[in-house]
Amino acid sequence: MKTHALLTAATLAFAAPALAQSPKAAPPATAKKEEKAATPQDVKPSETAKAPLKDAKGQTVGDVTFEQYPHGLLIKGSLSNIPAGVHAIHIHEVGLCEGPEFKTAGGHFNPQKKAHGLMAPGGKHEGDLPNLTVGQDGKVQFEFFGGPNLTVRALQDTDGSAVVVHAKADDYKTDPTGEAGGRIACGVVSK
Repeated sequence: MKTHALLTAATLAFAAPALAQSPKAAPPATAKKEEKAATPQDVKPSETAKAPLKDAKGQTVGDVTFEQYPHGLLIKGSLSNIPAGVHAIHIHEVGLCEGPEFKTAGGHFNPQKKAHGLMAPGGKHEGDLPNLTVGQDGKVQFEFFGGPNLTVRALQDTDGSAVVVHAKADDYKTDPTGEAGGRIACGVVSK
């Protein structure tokens, strides 16, 4: 019995260093230190712009902001005093908002000269955005990404651009405006 105990003790003494090592042993001294991964809060937009919107009477109805990230343009907005219901919102090609009809904003931002609408075979304009559903309180908040060629720099070309809210919903297919009706609010995109 003593011999068996001594042999077991001797075996364990020699095997202990090998058994103590695990697959997650400390890295060699030459290994690089791990860097902390960036969280969404750490990522800052490279460029930003803002469009303060006013209605046909010149009253402020909210703001739309643009934040350029490496993989797209984040468009966020908060509007109030807009009639309840579904409304089209588009980016227009000229940075000029003269009321009451806002026709000075021109057509939709469309540098690729495509047809209007996400559902159109030859579409969509870069300025075509999803419809907004405004609550009975006249308020809406939204957030979405723009198309691949929609950037802060593109919006700030020589004649600028504007954000326009329309009286009706965009049908996403009818050229050139999606049957969105009149223009009820407008804001020039600026730094």
